Amino acid sequence: MSTPAYFALLARYNADMNQQLYDAAARLPHAELIADRKAFFGSLLGTMNHLLAGDTIWLKRFGTHPANFAALRDTQSLPQPGGLTHIFGDTLPALRTYREQLDAIISAWAPQVTDADLAHIFEYRSTKGDLYRKHFGGVLLHFFNHQTHHRGQASTLLTQAGIDIGVTDLLLWVPDSINDL
Repeated sequence: MSTPAYFALLARYNADMNQQLYDAAARLPHAELIADRKAFFGSLLGTMNHLLAGDTIWLKRFGTHPANFAALRDTQSLPQPGGLTHIFGDTLPALRTYREQLDAIISAWAPQVTDADLAHIFEYRSTKGDLYRKHFGGVLLHFFNHQTHHRGQASTLLTQAGIDIGVTDLLLWVPDSINDL
């Protein structure tokens, strides 16, 4: 499998896992979703809002890549998060609608990335304004790893609330043979 194909795989995994996360969270009453669970972003909804903020910030940055990815052209019209704790909504349905929109963008964009795009030195500014120049492939790895990291936190919060999110292993998305690619 080529490196760009791995990123397309991660995009599919990401979308499926987000659906699993939201389905599991929907089994909790609203009071449980907003309860302060002493997590880094407080509540389960706080963690889910953070994932939306991080993804939006990165997708808007990725939209400035010289490849001018067609699937990212509309990202500049997405709301600009005020920070990593930006609130996109205070209900699960509101967050889910935005999550599905982002996942559709990510799923359409990932297959457009080429090896040359991954090798590009990507310049961006942090939310604090610090300038960075990194290989785009490494930044893209961070993007997907960040999602997995915080979904893991959300999964733990759900488990503590008595909800099983189900199997989360990426291995289940990896094709069994070369013929499945």
